[in-house]
Amino acid sequence: MVYLTGDTHGDFRRIADFCKRFETSVDDVMIILGDAGINFSGGLKDQAKKDFIAAIPITLFCIHGNHEQRPYNIPSYQEKEWHGGIVYVEEEYPNILFAKDGEIFELDGYQTIAIGGAYSIDKMMRVAYGYGWWEDEQPSEEIKEYVEQQLAAHDWKVDIVLSHTIPLKYEPIESFMSGVDQSRVDKSTEQWLDGIEDRLDYKKWYCGHYHVEKRIDKMEIMFENYGELLV
Repeated sequence: MVYLTGDTHGDFRRIADFCKRFETSVDDVMIILGDAGINFSGGLKDQAKKDFIAAIPITLFCIHGNHEQRPYNIPSYQEKEWHGGIVYVEEEYPNILFAKDGEIFELDGYQTIAIGGAYSIDKMMRVAYGYGWWEDEQPSEEIKEYVEQQLAAHDWKVDIVLSHTIPLKYEPIESFMSGVDQSRVDKSTEQWLDGIEDRLDYKKWYCGHYHVEKRIDKMEIMFENYGELLV
């Protein structure tokens, strides 16, 4: 089975409860739609998270969010082919996978593209207090170019998009945090995804990021809910 859920931010107790309830195995996949929060604190704190996940009978397939380092900047991660695309994985934790942005994976018979990254509205607080924040949280121009090249090679047609944030036109405005000046929020990734969505022939688009659960047309924003990978 291939399941999906939204942001976990480093706390995987609810994933463990889900796996116990449904009696999963490592052959099953749980897609985390960004902000898994596994590579956030560094050192022993991150190792403790990974040790906990390693004991859960599931394979995590994580989209890049804005509350975690990119794994290719961490020396212990290596590239590996998985379901037709490239993932990043540590040898010690083979059931924790991170998607390379722009890769197209075949999951349950669906052609599925991964597009991670977003802007952190809590950036200044994290910088001020020394919490983790990384300049490359949003997709670079090189990543954007690669995504578009991949889609062009597939005639701009896939079954499913897995992203962290959402095309700008679908933003769940009602979920925005009060007190945040939206005019100062960098929405360049969402604007770029708008153009992707306009051109793309797709059946379903899943994302996280907004800590809300909502369906809009073919879009589904997930948080602490779960679903099966379906179109």
